[in-house]
Amino acid sequence: MRGWWQDLTDLVLPAECGGCGRPRTVLCPECRAALSGAAPSRVRPDPEPPGLPVVHAAAPYEDEVRATLLAHKERGALTLARPLGTALAGAVRAGLGQLRLPVPEELPTAWDGRLRGGNGQLRPGGGQARAPLSGTGSLLLVPLPSSRQAVRARGHDPARRIALAAAGELRRSGTPARVLAVLRQRRAVADQAGLNSRQRLDNLAGALEVAAGGARLLASGGRVVLVDDLMTTGASMTEAARALRAAVAGIDPSLDMDACVAEAGEPTGERMTEATTVDTDRTQGAWGMAGMSGVDDMICAAVVAAPPDSFEINRN
Repeated sequence: MRGWWQDLTDLVLPAECGGCGRPRTVLCPECRAALSGAAPSRVRPDPEPPGLPVVHAAAPYEDEVRATLLAHKERGALTLARPLGTALAGAVRAGLGQLRLPVPEELPTAWDGRLRGGNGQLRPGGGQARAPLSGTGSLLLVPLPSSRQAVRARGHDPARRIALAAAGELRRSGTPARVLAVLRQRRAVADQAGLNSRQRLDNLAGALEVAAGGARLLASGGRVVLVDDLMTTGASMTEAARALRAAVAGIDPSLDMDACVAEAGEPTGERMTEATTVDTDRTQGAWGMAGMSGVDDMICAAVVAAPPDSFEINRN
C-alpha cells in the first residue's frame, strides 16, 4: 500500500522543484522569486533586428529561471505553466503602456468558444458567456507557434500553454485577456542552434503567416501582445510581428466571418478556444480606424525570460 500511495502521489505532485530540484514542490519560494520577484523590464537583443516590437521580460534567462523553462518545455513539467504564466502576465502588464489604440465606444460581445450569429442566437461550441468588453477592449495574447514536429515530440505547445495561463492570471486581476493562436509556420526552417543573429533572421524571413481568417479576428479586437517563453536574438519575434502587420494590411472586407473563425482553428483540429466576435459592418475594427501607419503602436511583445545582457537597455 505504501508503494501504491507513493506512485499515486508522484502522479499528482511534482517530484521536484522545476528550478532547483527541491523535492515535493512545483516551484520553491526561492525559484519563484527568481522567476517573478523582480519588476519586469524592457529587453533589447544586441544587435536589435529592424521591426522588433517593444519587448518586456519577467526575468533573466539564467540559473533557476533557465532550469524552470527547460523543465516545462523539454521535460513536460506541465504544472510549471501556472507560475510561468504568472511571470508572463507581469511582463504583459509592463508592456501595455506602449500600446496606443483608438477603439469604438461599443465593442462586440466576447464568448469563450461560442459565437453569436446574425439572429443573435448562440452558435454551438460550449463554454460560458462573458460580459461585453468595455474600455480598451480585450487584450489579445498571440503566442509564437511551435512547429508541428516539435509539438509532437514534446507532447504539448509550451508557448500556447503559458499564454493561456497568463491570460487567466490577467483576467483574475481585472484585465480582459484572451489567447488568439493565429500564427502558423508556412514553411520549414533550419535548426536555429549555432546560427548567429543575422543568419536567424534570414532563416525565419517569411516563415510565419496568420491563419486564414485570423487577421479579421485580430482587427476586430483590441490591443495585441506577442508572447513566448524566451527571446534570445529577437528573430522569431520580429518575424511574428511582420506576419501580423502583413495580415492586417491585407484584410478583405468581403470575407465571411463564420468561415474565418472556422478556418482559424488549431492545427490539431480543435476549435479556437479564445475567439472574439465581430460585426460584419465593423470588419476593420480599431486597427483599421488607426490606419496602417499606426499598427506598430498596437503591437508589443512579452516573454518570460531573455538573456541577462538584453536587460541593459541604456546602450548608446
